[in-house]
Amino acid sequence: MTQLTADTIAIVKATAPALRKHGVEITTAMYARLFQDASIKDMFDQAAQESGEQPKRLAAAILGYAENIDKLQALDGAVARMVQRHVETGVKAEHYPKVAEALLPAIRDVLGAEVATDAVLNAWGQAYWFLANILIGKEAQAYEDAEAA
Repeated sequence: MTQLTADTIAIVKATAPALRKHGVEITTAMYARLFQDASIKDMFDQAAQESGEQPKRLAAAILGYAENIDKLQALDGAVARMVQRHVETGVKAEHYPKVAEALLPAIRDVLGAEVATDAVLNAWGQAYWFLANILIGKEAQAYEDAEAA
């Protein structure tokens, strides 16, 4: 797996204050885009969406990732919980591009093109896929383990 570049890490870390301030707005906009696909919407607990709990949880996770992108071992527990939840809800590798296609435009929509420049979105795209590939690998192993049990 390709490691993140120093530039990508620096850009993502530099966005942490904006994420702290606007994270829930970004994740709410992301879910609005994502849920245009009814098959994906059906995978989510709609009560957690309507209460705002799920957008808050995802915003906190994204902020945690941004703040710890240079020390990913600090996220081991969060990654394990995400993998467990994703396996419980049937998340598969083919869902990750749809999330990226919803998240990155939501970042630009909320922060504006002056803050969410092409360089920022490119860095977040790289960071997203770096983490997504970790999750996809761990989820594939969890699915295999569940089938073998």
